[in-house]
Amino acid sequence: MDTLRVVITGIGVVAPGGIGTKAFWELLTSGKTATRAISLFDATGFRSRVAAECDFDPAKEGLTPQEIRRMDRAAQFAVVCTRDALADSGLTPAELPAHRTGVSIGSAVGCTMGLEEEYVVLSDGGRKWLVDSTYGVPHLYGYMVPSTLAVEAAWACGAEGPVALISTGCTSGLDAVGHGAQLIHEGSADVVIAGATDAPISPITSACFDAIRATTPRNEDPEHASRPFDRDRKGFVLGEGSAVFVLEELGRAKARGAHIYAEITGFATRSNAFHMTGLKPDGREMAEAIRVAMDKARIRPEDIDYINAHGSGTKQNDRHETAAFKASLGHRAYEVPVSSIKSMVGHSLGAIGSIEIAASVLSIERGVVPPTANLDTPDPECDLDYVPHTAREHRVRTALTVGSGFGGFQTAMLLSSLDVRDAA
Repeated sequence: MDTLRVVITGIGVVAPGGIGTKAFWELLTSGKTATRAISLFDATGFRSRVAAECDFDPAKEGLTPQEIRRMDRAAQFAVVCTRDALADSGLTPAELPAHRTGVSIGSAVGCTMGLEEEYVVLSDGGRKWLVDSTYGVPHLYGYMVPSTLAVEAAWACGAEGPVALISTGCTSGLDAVGHGAQLIHEGSADVVIAGATDAPISPITSACFDAIRATTPRNEDPEHASRPFDRDRKGFVLGEGSAVFVLEELGRAKARGAHIYAEITGFATRSNAFHMTGLKPDGREMAEAIRVAMDKARIRPEDIDYINAHGSGTKQNDRHETAAFKASLGHRAYEVPVSSIKSMVGHSLGAIGSIEIAASVLSIERGVVPPTANLDTPDPECDLDYVPHTAREHRVRTALTVGSGFGGFQTAMLLSSLDVRDAA
């Protein structure tokens, strides 16, 4: 049994609708959406032409011209979030124990935008099969190696401990934070910078999701295109963004008088070993991840006050996780509020799990549950309390957040206010 306890003492967020936790939380609790027509590239001719984009100016966020030239957009997000999380925690890089500070960053698609932009140049717009490497920027190799995202975060905070890039599809953001917590549990680090980033709104990503019809074709009404758990949903809205956290061992955080947002009390992952993109309707593997996370946290279904759902807005996912909640929580599944913030900030692939952790932590701190926007006509097979349209004041001592990813990945994490385990 783990004896070291891991807490979150700093949060940095870059999300559609605003930069920073204040703007992020204001959007979520307003019930408004940040989805709009794609502006990052010309989406004419694509099946899905809507996305949740970040209004992000790297120079205004403190990045130097050299950093902007070197980094892919996803790396820029991660570095800004790392700096913000450290500032929020009250720490500076100079105060971190370098050899005892780790980094764990998640990403599903790495430096997609940088790679695509460079391929267009090298191949003369795709006309040349054999590309001319002399036209490539010096940082092209870094774009091809996803671990550079974690390296940039490590450089930003001076971390010289274990550094890793976690890529498990759409559960990457949860798994990276879970891995970071494990580094502290096992004694490999005292502080871990953990989170995820993705900037996938590009022609290649959009074309891939168009091909499997996973993204919504509701182009005429972008604000209402993301509709998790709604009968009339037609797929998810692609998003982008990042969230990064400062994780610390509880005793260390208390000793320095840190503000503690929440404790990571349980974490588990499972795989369905079934299909690259398909899900079994019974949700068995997600239910098992939830049960194992509850066992680790020593938490019963009755102790869960809020569920931050994966809620992508595809029929198979919404029904799959609804079944998983019922299988793992029993009657409690019908009593606890559930919501999907993807209805407002889209699905940023590997980053969304960390962004949803941020939403869950803020729910604990503020006593408010974000709504599921655009839930006008619930799917009869999704019959839980999905908090439609309007945020709800609700005491949250323990939040469950889950993720589901291509390849069959299923992840569950439990976050609790500090007094929950002390009272157990």
